[in-house]
Amino acid sequence: MKNVVLCGGSGTRLWPLSRKLMPKQFLQLFDGKSLYQKTLKRNSKVCDNFVVITNDEHYFLALDQMEEEGFRGRFLLEDVGKNTAVAIAFAAFDSDADEILFVTPSDHLIKDEAYYQEAATQAQEFAKEGFLVTFGIKPTSAHSGYGYIEAEGFDVKRFYEKPSEKEAEEFVKRGFFWNSGMFMFKAGVYLQQLQKYKPKLFTKAKEIFQNRQQLSQSHFRLKGMQELEDISVDYAIMEKSDKIKVVPSTFRWSDMGSFDALSQEIEGTKAIEVDSSNNFYYSKRAVAVIGLEGFLVVDTKDALLIIKKGQSQKVKEVVKQLQGSNLLRVHPVVHRPWGTYEVLIDERGYKIKRIVVKPGKRLSLQKHFHRNEHWIVVSGTATVTVGDKTYYVRPNESTYIKMGEVHRLANEGKIPVVLIEAQVGEYTEEDDIVRIDDDFKRG
Repeated sequence: MKNVVLCGGSGTRLWPLSRKLMPKQFLQLFDGKSLYQKTLKRNSKVCDNFVVITNDEHYFLALDQMEEEGFRGRFLLEDVGKNTAVAIAFAAFDSDADEILFVTPSDHLIKDEAYYQEAATQAQEFAKEGFLVTFGIKPTSAHSGYGYIEAEGFDVKRFYEKPSEKEAEEFVKRGFFWNSGMFMFKAGVYLQQLQKYKPKLFTKAKEIFQNRQQLSQSHFRLKGMQELEDISVDYAIMEKSDKIKVVPSTFRWSDMGSFDALSQEIEGTKAIEVDSSNNFYYSKRAVAVIGLEGFLVVDTKDALLIIKKGQSQKVKEVVKQLQGSNLLRVHPVVHRPWGTYEVLIDERGYKIKRIVVKPGKRLSLQKHFHRNEHWIVVSGTATVTVGDKTYYVRPNESTYIKMGEVHRLANEGKIPVVLIEAQVGEYTEEDDIVRIDDDFKRG
C-alpha cells in the first residue's frame, strides 16, 4: 500500500507562524517535528512507500524533512495547485492499477495510533473489494469548519459541506461524522471513477502526466496545469459515486486549521501577567500583559497577531489585506535546498543576513548587477569561488565579492557553515541573482 501525501497547502490559516514559503505542515512545533514528518512516520506503519504531491517551492523542504525521518519517496511537483481531484489522479497514474493508495493530507494531527491503524486495516479490506473509502471522525464538538458525512453503518448516505453553527449542532445530534479528507482505494478504481464523472479532467491530467519532466530518479515536474479544473475529490467523485464506503473512526483528529486548535496541542511560552488569565502566548521575546483575558498572542520576528479566543478563523480576513505583501509569502527564516538564510537588517542601501550552508551543499554559481557582498564566517569552513580563484574562509575570516563578479559559496566540511553576509548596493532583493550553474536545477 502506498501513502499519497497531499502537501500543497499555502499555510495562511496559521499566519504569521506559517507563510506561503513555510506552510503549517512544515512547522516543527510538535516536539521538534512537523505535521508532515508525523504523517510520514504514522503512515510508515501501514504503508510500504510514499509519493508526495507538492510544488517546486516546497520540494526541497519536503525532501529534507523526509530524509530527517529516514524515509524515501517519489515527488510529483505541480506547477499550479488545482485541488485534490487532480493531485490524486497524478499519484494514481504513477501507480499500478491494483495498488492501494492511502491518501492523506500532510497537515493533520492524529493521536490514538492503534485506533488509526485499525481504521486503516478496515479501509484496506473495502479498497481490495473495489470501493472508494473515506474516513469519518466521531465529532467532539459541533464544528462549523468541517464537512460532515451522514452514514448508516459503513454505507454513506450523503456528504454535507461546511454547515452553519446551527446545522453543525443538528448534525452532531444525528450522529453524523466529520469528513477527515483521508481516502483509500485502488489506483485503477479511482481513475475509472474520475474518467466516468470528470472525463475532460481525466484526459488532460493523463496528458500532463505522460509529458512530465523527470528531474531525478524520484523527482518529476508536471507542467501545463493552468487549464485544469480546480475541484476537490469530494465534489468530483465522492459525492457522485456509488462505490463509496465510510470507516467510522474514533482516533483523535484535528486539521490544525486555527490557532484555537493549535493552542490545545502545543505548549505556549510564559508571559508576565498582571490581572490577566486564560491566555495563550507564542513568542521568542519577553511578553508582559496587563488586563488581558481570553486571548491568543502570536509573536514572530516581523509580525504580531492578537486574537480573541474563538475568533481565530478570522485570520483569513487579515490574510486578504496582506495580499501582495512579503509578510504573507516569506518566513523570517527562508529555506533553500542548500540550507537557510535569515534577514537580520534590511534598510535602504544595505541588507544583513545570517546564512547557514549544510554539509556537502553549495549555492549556485552566480553574479549580481546591483550589489557588493561581504562574507564573514562565524563557524565551519567555507569554500569560496570568485572568478577563476577558489579559496577557504575560516571562522573570524572574511571575503569580499564585487558587483558583477561570478562567485559561489560551498561547504565541503562535515558541520554547517554559518556566516554573516552584508549586502551593499542600490538594490538588494532576491531577484538580483543571475544563476550560471545550479546543482538544484533552479532557473
